[in-house]
Amino acid sequence: MILQPMLCKLQNVLGLAGVLISLGAPSTMSAADEVPFPNGFRDWFVVNSMIVIKDSPIFGQIGGMHIIYVNKKGLPTLKAGGKFPYPDGTVFADDVHEFSVKDGSYAEGAKKAVTVMVKDAKKYPTTGGWGFQVWAGGDPSKPLVPDAAHAVQACFACHTPQKAQDYTFSTYIP
Repeated sequence: MILQPMLCKLQNVLGLAGVLISLGAPSTMSAADEVPFPNGFRDWFVVNSMIVIKDSPIFGQIGGMHIIYVNKKGLPTLKAGGKFPYPDGTVFADDVHEFSVKDGSYAEGAKKAVTVMVKDAKKYPTTGGWGFQVWAGGDPSKPLVPDAAHAVQACFACHTPQKAQDYTFSTYIP
């Protein structure tokens, strides 16, 4: 299943987010490590989506409706299925929401988080050229990954097996 590998990333990132939220930990990311919030990402290309329901063993960590986006800079590489690495400036965003079910239909609810990975080979050399961040409730003032070291543990560890795809899980589905 194409979406299955994304679960590792999301489980770790949102698991860390849950720990940080419970501790009330503010971001201490330096300006050099900072990953910008992806303003306007809902106007980007929708790569894929998934819904993690309460029957899933990982629901407590990443339950919700996930909609994955890529910006214009990364779209040609995604569509081509390669010619990796992605160019600097590529951004993937995961818009994570609560959801409801009524009459067998799933509907998007309140925003839980926005996760992002930004390609900048010079800025993020220890994480394959990608910077990572997650924002609680999708609020740009509430980043949860405090520094690059936490990004390695929370995000990049799951992406490492995807080195041949420039550390990404997403594939183009025409």
